[in-house]
Amino acid sequence: MLDIPAYNPAAWHWRLVGETRCWSSALGRWVSQAPAGAPVTSLNSLAELDEVLRRNGLPSPLVTAADVDAERDRRIAGGFAFAGVRYQSRPDDRENIAGASTAALGAMMAGAQAGDYRWHGGDSDFAWIAEDNSTVPMDAQTMFVLGQAAMAHKQAMIFAARTLKDMEPIPADYAGDQ
Repeated sequence: MLDIPAYNPAAWHWRLVGETRCWSSALGRWVSQAPAGAPVTSLNSLAELDEVLRRNGLPSPLVTAADVDAERDRRIAGGFAFAGVRYQSRPDDRENIAGASTAALGAMMAGAQAGDYRWHGGDSDFAWIAEDNSTVPMDAQTMFVLGQAAMAHKQAMIFAARTLKDMEPIPADYAGDQ
């Protein structure tokens, strides 16, 4: 009786005709050879492999602009450092930072001075909540610069993604920090 493994694309190996290396679905990368007894399917092209993997929600060796965009968005929302402190930068966080930064600019135009933590008109000092949930007191000038830092963080990710998408082909290690 044949011992045929149950088909599980997430634990499969794929070999392109004419190549010795295999794509490991489990590892999401090329391996020099499939482990002994591992299921291997031969395919005719990288495009065919890409189609099979994406249909099953698995990472593909063929990187697309959409893959780069997803990584860009993940990094934009992944937070940033400002003055030695990390801040969250999910869409709502960026909206809140932009609003507070605009209010800070208005307060500065109205004469708010450095070191004035009540520039916002409230009864308590203005503070922003950092990624670690600590509160960081900020005068209007600091809040405005935090807004600029958030904008610079997002812009850097956008331009890095644009550079990657302009490459042909897009590097397989596009999500690395090189």
